[in-house]
Amino acid sequence: MIDINQIRADTPAASRLAYLHNAGAALMPAPVVAAMKGHIDLESEIGGYAAADRASDRLEAVYGSVARLLNASPDEIALVENATVAWQMAFYSLSFREGDRILTAEAEYAANYVAFLQAAKRTGAVIDVVPSDATGEFDVGALERMIDERVKLIAITWVPTNSGLTNPAAAIGRIARAHGIPYLLDACQAVGQMEVDVEAIGCDMLSATGRKFLRGPRGTGFLYVRGALLQQLEPPMIDHFAAPWVSRDEYRLRDDARRFETWENNYAARLGLGAAVDYALDIGMDAIEERCRLLAGRLRSGLASIRGITIHDLGRKPGAIVSFTLDGYEAEAIVSSAAAAGITIGASDPSSTRIDAENRELPPLVRASPHYYNTQAEIDRLIDHVADLASR
Repeated sequence: MIDINQIRADTPAASRLAYLHNAGAALMPAPVVAAMKGHIDLESEIGGYAAADRASDRLEAVYGSVARLLNASPDEIALVENATVAWQMAFYSLSFREGDRILTAEAEYAANYVAFLQAAKRTGAVIDVVPSDATGEFDVGALERMIDERVKLIAITWVPTNSGLTNPAAAIGRIARAHGIPYLLDACQAVGQMEVDVEAIGCDMLSATGRKFLRGPRGTGFLYVRGALLQQLEPPMIDHFAAPWVSRDEYRLRDDARRFETWENNYAARLGLGAAVDYALDIGMDAIEERCRLLAGRLRSGLASIRGITIHDLGRKPGAIVSFTLDGYEAEAIVSSAAAAGITIGASDPSSTRIDAENRELPPLVRASPHYYNTQAEIDRLIDHVADLASR
């Protein structure tokens, strides 16, 4: 069971506002803030190098924490500045030639898709979009039919930036594994709101951020690379941490996933990330996922009862991102109105998921994303606020 009173005590801002923007950047719990502040204070007292030396055991432990979160090995984890860097280090480590195919999803995130476009421009590779099924989920049957010897990568976003969709990551993994095709999974919106088991999913690479549902600091992220694939990948950029300079004409890549890192980094933020992962693990990801789905379901149900509201969510089992529009109101106007009432939500532009948005003719959407530290009363505050707008 989640101790909601303790969790909200660890989240002081929760007493001042209804914060429902966790798909953007969640509120950090007190232990995360304390870990970061403590290290910054230490750096100011003894200097950055000495502070890192003193915290070396705790810094090393972050790899183990992330590995436990994903059911991976610490050697398969790289800590980087954000999810985009993590994803890019994986993607740009792969080699493509003219005619090679990249299979992706209709709801793929813009940052990933423009990288596909760049690779296609540079190499002549082809981007093929796997269609969605009748529920809006990635169609695994269509994926199976689209595979041939030219497919060199399957890359999808597990939980897109809007629409509440949870794509069938594990079913995709089984197909990728059966055909020996590398599988890159963007788990940016999944990590922290649901259980993530890379062995069960079958992905070869997974990227994620600290700032969203994981409740870590901005400027943190991580990359998982399966050990069996790791030795085949050379990062697109290296330094002497990723690849020690062993002789005048030779460098040697590290044997672990830290070949995707660089020597300099933000140690205070890393400690904050580790504290966020440990905080989530202490609560239990199964309990977190259950509560997230409960609160999101309450929000969808309440909003759906309001005249003029359209819920734009997809899939058989939507997650904790609720996307909607209200007749007569622009998304940003609703976000601003809610903020004035002490309710924090966000908006999602069609350019973030252009293919899905064009297929469904979506305008900018309001995006509300509850988390386990929210209460049902906060959910109802947003429902009542939107109902009031609709009645004007």
